Amino acid sequence: MNDKVQKKRKITDQNGTEFSEPAVKHARTTQIQCPYLDTINRHVLDFDFEKLCSVSLTRINVYACLVCGKYFQGRGTNTHAYTHSVAESHHVFLNLLTLKFYCLPDNYEVIDSSLNDIKYVLNPIFTPEQIKQLDENTKMSRAIDGTMYMPGIVGLNNIKANDYCNVILQCLSQVRPLRNYFLREENYAHVKRPPGDSSFLLVQRFGELIRKLWNPRAFKAHVSPHEMLQAVVLWSKKRFQFIKQNDPIDFMSWFLNSLHLALNGTKKPNSSIIYKSFLGHMRIYTRKLPPPDADDAAKVDLSSEEYSEMITESPFLYLTCDLPPTPLFTDEFRENIIPQVNLYQLLSKFNGQSSKEYKTYKENFMKRFEITQLPPYLILYIKRFTKNTFFVEKNPTVVNFPVKNVDFGDILTPEIKAKHNGKTIYELVGNIVHDGTPEKGTYRAHVLHTPTQQWYEMQDLHVTSILPQMITLTEAYIQIYELKQD
Repeated sequence: MNDKVQKKRKITDQNGTEFSEPAVKHARTTQIQCPYLDTINRHVLDFDFEKLCSVSLTRINVYACLVCGKYFQGRGTNTHAYTHSVAESHHVFLNLLTLKFYCLPDNYEVIDSSLNDIKYVLNPIFTPEQIKQLDENTKMSRAIDGTMYMPGIVGLNNIKANDYCNVILQCLSQVRPLRNYFLREENYAHVKRPPGDSSFLLVQRFGELIRKLWNPRAFKAHVSPHEMLQAVVLWSKKRFQFIKQNDPIDFMSWFLNSLHLALNGTKKPNSSIIYKSFLGHMRIYTRKLPPPDADDAAKVDLSSEEYSEMITESPFLYLTCDLPPTPLFTDEFRENIIPQVNLYQLLSKFNGQSSKEYKTYKENFMKRFEITQLPPYLILYIKRFTKNTFFVEKNPTVVNFPVKNVDFGDILTPEIKAKHNGKTIYELVGNIVHDGTPEKGTYRAHVLHTPTQQWYEMQDLHVTSILPQMITLTEAYIQIYELKQD
C-alpha cells in the first residue's frame, strides 16, 4: 500500500528525473504563460497621476489595469480590481508599489520580459554612465504614438493655471548638478527625517518628475506634473495652487528653500545640493538717512552711531535687478516706444559703488551691495511688477542681454575678482518670460539643450525650437546662468 502511495507522489519527467508533486505544482505556477498579454494597451497607460483607487480613493495596495489604464485597489475577491476584471474582462494588472504584474481573477503573477518597458515608464532608473551620456546625447527618442522628442525637452501639462510652476520646474531640470543628483534615488534615499515629517515627499516627487522628464523610453512626449503639484499644494499649505495664477519668483524661492530644508540643509554653504548650486554671498552697506523735515534734520547728529554705515554679510539664492521706470510721455513721433536697457546697467547695482534709497514707514536708508562670491549657477530676477495702492503695474522694458560669455567679473571689485581665478564667465541656460497683463498673463520658458546647443521654447505642452536672437527680444523675468568651466 505504501509503495503505491509513494508511486503516486513521485513523478518522473522525460529524462528520468524524479520530482515530488508539490515541486511540480510550484514549477507550473512560476512558468504560467499568460494568454492575455496581447490585451495590454500601452497607449492608455499614464502613470503621472496620483496613485489612488478610482473607486474608493485609497492609496493602499493600488493596481493599474493595463487594458484601460484605470487604478483599482486590491487583488483578492470582492476588491475593486477583482470586480473590474470580472465585469470588464480586463485581466492584466500592475502593482504600482512592488512593480509586479498579476492576472486577475485567476490571481497568479505574470513574469514576462516583454513587460519591462512598462516598469521602466513607471519608475525610470539611471546608471552613472547613462547620466554622463545625457550631456552628449543628440539622438531623438520615439514615443509610442510615433512622436519624436528629445529627453529633457518635453512639455509639462497645464492642469489649470500652473504655468508659473511649470516654467520653474523646466528651468531647474536643466541645471546639471541638480538634475544629476535627483536622477539617482540613492543620492537622497538615506536622508533621515523626523517621524511624521511629510516634507520629504516634496523631494521624492521632484526626483520622480526629473526622471520622467529625462526618460529616453517614455510612452508619451509630455509629462503631467500632477503628483509634484499635489505635494506643493500640501506642503505650502495651499499658498501655491494649480487653479490660481501666482508669481514664479515666489514659488522658486519657496521651492528651493523647502528642498534645502527637506534634504537636512543647514546654513553651511555645502550642506545640500541646492546651496552647492545656487548659493552666493554679498556684503550690504546700510546708512540711515536723516528725516526730510528741516526741523528734525537740525536736531540730528550725523556723526552719531545711528547714522554711521553698517556692514552685513548676506547669502543669496538669486539677485533682484531693478528696471528703470518707464517714460510717462510719448516721444516726438507720438509713439510710446518700448524702452530698452542693458543687462550690465542693471547689474551695476551690485558693484559696491552705486547706492539706492530704500524707504520704510518711518525711516529711509541708503544701501550699497557688493558681491563677494558668485555661485556655480546664478539666478537673476528682473523685477517687472510694482504694486501701488490701487493696482499692479508691469514694466515692459526690454533687457538687452548676451546669451553666451556674460562676464559677471565686471561688477566685482579687483580683490574679489582675483579670488575667483578668472572664473566669472557665464552662459544662459534658462530664461522665463511673462506675456500679457499682470493679472491675466502667461509664462513661457526658454531652455538650452547643451549637447546640440539648440534653444527650445516651452509653453506648457508646446515645445518648439527657437533662435537665440529671438530670446533677447522677449520680456525676460527670471534667468539662470551657468558658470563656464573651461
